[in-house]
Amino acid sequence: MNSGPVTASHRAPQIAKGDGSMVRVLVVDDEHALTELLKMALRYEGWDVRTAADGLGAVKVAREFRPDAIVLDIMLPDIDGLEVLQRVRADGAETPVLFLTAKDSLDDRIAGLTAGGDDYVTKPFSLEEVVARLRGLIRRSTLTLAQAKDPVLTVGDLGLNEDSYEVERAGTPIELTATEFELLRFLMRNPRRVLSKAQILDRVWSYDFGGKETVVELYISYLRKKVDAGREPMIHTVRGAGYMLKAAG
Repeated sequence: MNSGPVTASHRAPQIAKGDGSMVRVLVVDDEHALTELLKMALRYEGWDVRTAADGLGAVKVAREFRPDAIVLDIMLPDIDGLEVLQRVRADGAETPVLFLTAKDSLDDRIAGLTAGGDDYVTKPFSLEEVVARLRGLIRRSTLTLAQAKDPVLTVGDLGLNEDSYEVERAGTPIELTATEFELLRFLMRNPRRVLSKAQILDRVWSYDFGGKETVVELYISYLRKKVDAGREPMIHTVRGAGYMLKAAG
């Protein structure tokens, strides 16, 4: 791992919660040296950091600490990171999750995202990269959405409130993960406009996901199941061009 010093020149403005309290981050990895380095870098951001060295410990800390984001290794000594995430999600938490793993295949990336993770970093990585990815996840979460000038987006019978992180269609609430929310938000801010996979990757993930545009297809399918299920479709595929959201009817 490239664990070069995190200096002030690398830092973006600090992120704080709406009530002024510290952002809470849970780091889960069985490599003690790695968790210490990450804890140092994240505390330098002004964040409150807790660590866990195994999966069961991570679930326990997550329930007590209620983190705003989780850095989660997939390979752990007891239960793996995917199982940890399933248990955290079962508790009703939609906490953004950044997976850490030595695996670097598309199948592993998709497996992690299918399990509900929001982003993926492969070892070796730089501390700056992890911090930057976490900043992006946290900014997409409820912590900073309230900064938007117009908190309510409406397209047809679909409504998205950036203050309360609530989405509903025809009065029926829709539960979304942080990444699904940001994807829908991007689509709703550009109604009736065709958005390419490259544009969506750049805006929603803030980087090129290894050139793997399949992740966009995956998350579009997630949104369709939640937004369009049993209703007239609003999310449309424009063959060879991208995706477009428009009011039904």
